[in-house]
Amino acid sequence: MKPPRLLWGLAIALGLLGWGCSALRHGLLQSNAYDLGLFDQWVWLISQGLPPISSMEHVHVLADHGAWLLYGAGALYKLLPSVQWLLAGQALALSLTAIPIWLLAQQAGISSKGRWLACGLWWLQPVVFNVVLFDVHPETWVMPALALAFWAERADRPRLWLVLLLLLLGARDGLVLVIGGMGLDLAWRRRWRWSAAAAGLATGWLLLLSRWLYPWLRDGEGPKAAARMFSHLSGGPMQILQNLDWSGGLQYLLLLCLPCLWLWRRQSLPTLLIGLPLVLVNLLSASASYRTLVHHYSLPLAVVAVIAAIDGGLAAGRLRRGPALPLVWATACWLALAKPWFFTGPYLQRLPSLKTTQAAIAMVQPDDAVLSTSYLVPQLSQRQRIAFPKASFNRALSEQSWTVLLLNPKDPGWGSSSKVQRRLIDQAETNGWSCRDWPSGLTLCRSPDPEHTEQFHGLASDPSPPSG
Repeated sequence: MKPPRLLWGLAIALGLLGWGCSALRHGLLQSNAYDLGLFDQWVWLISQGLPPISSMEHVHVLADHGAWLLYGAGALYKLLPSVQWLLAGQALALSLTAIPIWLLAQQAGISSKGRWLACGLWWLQPVVFNVVLFDVHPETWVMPALALAFWAERADRPRLWLVLLLLLLGARDGLVLVIGGMGLDLAWRRRWRWSAAAAGLATGWLLLLSRWLYPWLRDGEGPKAAARMFSHLSGGPMQILQNLDWSGGLQYLLLLCLPCLWLWRRQSLPTLLIGLPLVLVNLLSASASYRTLVHHYSLPLAVVAVIAAIDGGLAAGRLRRGPALPLVWATACWLALAKPWFFTGPYLQRLPSLKTTQAAIAMVQPDDAVLSTSYLVPQLSQRQRIAFPKASFNRALSEQSWTVLLLNPKDPGWGSSSKVQRRLIDQAETNGWSCRDWPSGLTLCRSPDPEHTEQFHGLASDPSPPSG
């Protein structure tokens, strides 16, 4: 049986609702340079036929996470250059992941009520809703492919399975951890050829990126993410153990497991093994953002958790008390751990200055090289040069190629500081830039040199990073 039309309709409706929430957050100036502004600029550059090199990171799009799927998004930007493509695609992809989850539950012989419960468990994963709101990340687009890859493997569809795994690799290099986990699961079940294929694909892609693509696009430098993530794991074994975030890690594991924990059984263990490599990396990372239900790093684990529930308590004949209790529990977890209440407070902080900010944004020209706050970058990122002054910014404005400053020392945004932004505005006024202030603290300054813009017109990025 195919998934019912009602399921398709509900998945699309929930996807549109998620898109509305993310678009509203963006409209309330709560999105940020990292990562919505970053991906929006990359995709826009691709659509314009320009070198896709970020003016914030000075990195080629493929040297970031090897996400070649962004070139497909560039084709959509040719039709209409809008950040809404990214927001809508993310929300719809996450909601439509319920379709292959239904197929997996059907494949396991689960009743119709159990299939609906499996889909509900996915939609009620707190990390799913939170990721819809937290800017945009390409791996969200392939969560349906991840769930369908489980179905293809269990249905003995090797060609479809391999195609879906390749699609995963095109979204983010970190998904090699999930594919490697699939290899562990397949080895546990003694599917040796499938296990070798998964392990070989993950290892081969990782070597291709680290030994060839990244060094080629980064002037000989390899991947930097691993060095940043594990820089604290140095010294002897005791020092490494002391440097680990034990309390944060245990809390993370508990919150990650809560929505589906009561439906896991012994039969769930091989499936849970798939998430082991990604869980270990998240636990060992120096950044606490890897150990939250807000960021995208745990999203594949939500897929694994729901499928483990399908293999466990939802399997045919094992759901003794009906779907009501697990659904109520999942709803309680969603209410406690998801962030819809942000729209009642934190997301409304910039509402009073919204009109004046929009007026200031309208004064920025398409060819301007803009230095702005992190939360205004995604409003202006469809241009060749844009960045925000990081807290470490210590270079003189005269040494930079910016033609417009759009800053707010009263609300400097993520990663910046009032001191840095005030200093830049003072330099602009001293250098004869024309500046305009608004009561909210927002200041727009434009370079007086008419050749300033022309000098850098056509460049994809400044060869020197904006942050000292």
